[in-house]
Amino acid sequence: MKIRNKKKPLSIATKGLIIILMVPITMTMFVLASVYWGDLQRIPIIHTLKESIQHAPNKVMEMDIPKEYIPIYQEAAEKYKIPWTLLAAHHRIETKFSTMDPLLSPVGAEGHMQFMPCTFVGWQHPSCTGNGKGAISEEDKTNPEIIAKYGGYGVDANEDGIADPFQLDDAMHSAAKYLASSGAATGDLEKAIHMYNHSDEYVEDVLYYYNKYEEEQEQDGQALSSSE
Repeated sequence: MKIRNKKKPLSIATKGLIIILMVPITMTMFVLASVYWGDLQRIPIIHTLKESIQHAPNKVMEMDIPKEYIPIYQEAAEKYKIPWTLLAAHHRIETKFSTMDPLLSPVGAEGHMQFMPCTFVGWQHPSCTGNGKGAISEEDKTNPEIIAKYGGYGVDANEDGIADPFQLDDAMHSAAKYLASSGAATGDLEKAIHMYNHSDEYVEDVLYYYNKYEEEQEQDGQALSSSE
């Protein structure tokens, strides 16, 4: 049987000395990393790691586009001349494809695509100031005539006499109309997304899903062509 030699534990003084020596080394490494971060990012493995970390939250929460929604996106997008994948990306970010319950945000945004009442009905409405919640009656909120009067973006897509942000077709056509008028119809997607929500992070998130869905559609198209 081998007899193992027990290592003598480090004294408190020695441990303290090691800690003291590590502090300037750690600080030096931090300063160097900060100064040369731009150069470090050019190293492929560092760049890949940075991209993975940035998109990690998105990738954890990724969801497939519900197939039953695609014809609705396509119809609205075709009418307003924007990419349907942009609508899908907004829908994913706004309400996780309408799985959010209720479809009402703490600040008052409503429906499948989270419209503020004043944007849906029109900012010319006399009660519309501030964040756009307004003091609009429930009846006026969905009245196409009132919406036309005040220049809102609400659309009665299914022609049932009301423009309802809680009705999927109406919500998608309304969002498409807004995005189109904000620049998406002429190809300025980033501007249109920023108009929808004035947040750089929001723009990045929507563009992430838009590009992802565009790539998926391209791959599906290539696969279909190969099988024919």
